[in-house]
Amino acid sequence: MVEKIISFSLRNRFIVLLFAAAIFTWGIFSMKSSKIDAIPDLSENQVIVFTEWMGRSPQIIEDQITYPLVTNLQGLPKVKYVRANSMFGMSFIYIIFEDDVDVYWARARVLERLNTVTNSLPDGVSPTIGPDGTGVGHVLWYTLDAPGMDLGEQRAVQDWYIKFALQNVQGVSEIASFGGFQKQYQISIDPDKLSYYKLTIQDVMRAVKSNNNEAGGRKFEMSGIAYIIKTTGYLKSLDEIGNLPIRTQNSIPIKVSDIGTVQMAGESRLGIFDYNGEGEAVGGIVVLRYGENANEVIKRVKTKMDEVSKGLPEGMKFTIVYDRGELIEESISSIKTTLIEEMIVVSLIVMLFLLHWRSAISIIIQIPITIAASFIVLNAFDISSNIMSLTGIALAIGVIVDNGIIMAENSYKNLATRQAELNEQRKGGNSHVV
Repeated sequence: MVEKIISFSLRNRFIVLLFAAAIFTWGIFSMKSSKIDAIPDLSENQVIVFTEWMGRSPQIIEDQITYPLVTNLQGLPKVKYVRANSMFGMSFIYIIFEDDVDVYWARARVLERLNTVTNSLPDGVSPTIGPDGTGVGHVLWYTLDAPGMDLGEQRAVQDWYIKFALQNVQGVSEIASFGGFQKQYQISIDPDKLSYYKLTIQDVMRAVKSNNNEAGGRKFEMSGIAYIIKTTGYLKSLDEIGNLPIRTQNSIPIKVSDIGTVQMAGESRLGIFDYNGEGEAVGGIVVLRYGENANEVIKRVKTKMDEVSKGLPEGMKFTIVYDRGELIEESISSIKTTLIEEMIVVSLIVMLFLLHWRSAISIIIQIPITIAASFIVLNAFDISSNIMSLTGIALAIGVIVDNGIIMAENSYKNLATRQAELNEQRKGGNSHVV
């Protein structure tokens, strides 16, 4: 079989060269379209289900949320195993699927099962699935540099302006906010006053909820003009909350301000984000969507940041804390330099030891063609160009060169042996004639 291929190649050199040129061109195209990342994604094919029920102990979370969810999610098709973790007020469930399962197919199956399980959970509890990102999806971290601005104001800008803008970037799965204070209205109730007016916490909660909504009416016509009736009842200030009536006793309304104090404060925090020991900071984490090109997504996010910066409050700007794009560029540049240096050194050594420029060129040409062809295989198996894959290509250059040298030396040896046999036959023939 090998002899037939060699014979065919020798007889049809133009076809072989044309085929090699086509492979090289295809490889260059695959190289430009290949996904680029710094590190390979070795995470499992998983879907995360997160459930929040604040104020409950881990044992209650385990019994009433984690256990019902796990027992129902274990029956999903193509699931390897299900892991779970219960903690104070939160439940995390990790559904690990087989490696060949499409991640969006898996997420759809989990959502279908969650729709049937929700009825068995406590009232007000709604499980959600995590973002469609991987364990190495944190490609960019940034903070907001805003001297003199309150941390609560910075977090509000991050949550209500920057986050929504960056989430629209193609390839971004989620913008996770961190740091600062999430603003909220807080009602600090005096237990003695609550007991004096014979009220309960539920009465206060009911009064606030019922007075913080909108109601629609109907449309009616008058004098040939149509009017739409609606009521606007959203709370907009601390005074409006304090003036809400809870109950009427002896024709006197008991207001929220009569039994407590209304204030603007931040949500309770379990930690802070400190930047270089200079104090607290507010920022976000860009999570890469599954299967996207990390290098391209980072460039798109930075471009979007330039647009978003125009609408930020005066004096506020972005500070990039972690940028995998720099690591990607350094890794790719290092590998490219290594490949070029290796090709040059190998070419010089081949020409020096073989002392035959045609044989040296035949070996040197194999290097770029083989490297380009390797990117065709990487794209076929959906493998990104990262440190591991490119290092493997660099190491394989030695194998390519060794194979070329061995084949060239073997060809010379066979040709020399064949020429010696022909010379012997000619000498024998001449002596016989004499």
